[in-house]
Amino acid sequence: MPRLAVTPEAADVIRGLRAEHGELMFHQSGGCCDGSAPMCYLAGEFRTGASDVHLGDLDVGEASVPVWMSAAQFEYWRHTHLTIDVVPGRGAGFSLEAPLGVRFLTRSRLLTDEEVASDLVPRDLG
Repeated sequence: MPRLAVTPEAADVIRGLRAEHGELMFHQSGGCCDGSAPMCYLAGEFRTGASDVHLGDLDVGEASVPVWMSAAQFEYWRHTHLTIDVVPGRGAGFSLEAPLGVRFLTRSRLLTDEEVASDLVPRDLG
């Protein structure tokens, strides 16, 4: 059972960005304002490390796009299923969709008992 999903609308935007820019990645760092939004970068443009958690990959049809989150932020979100969506408006960050007049956001819901039992919740971050 995946802990990530993407809406059809967000997948369309991601495919368009991928066609224009190449391989992509998402990172959500936490903090306030745009720091709590998923940011879309060229693959490798945002350097991940030991303080980041790879949540999985979004299946957008033609390719998959890895999604990362800071470990500190993940501590708050570890019991949730996350869906990457897109809405009209412009974020203040450096995310690739900004010039399109849309912004990505994360929608969440608590994991069900079945999802928790399926080991979607990591026991540690190592």
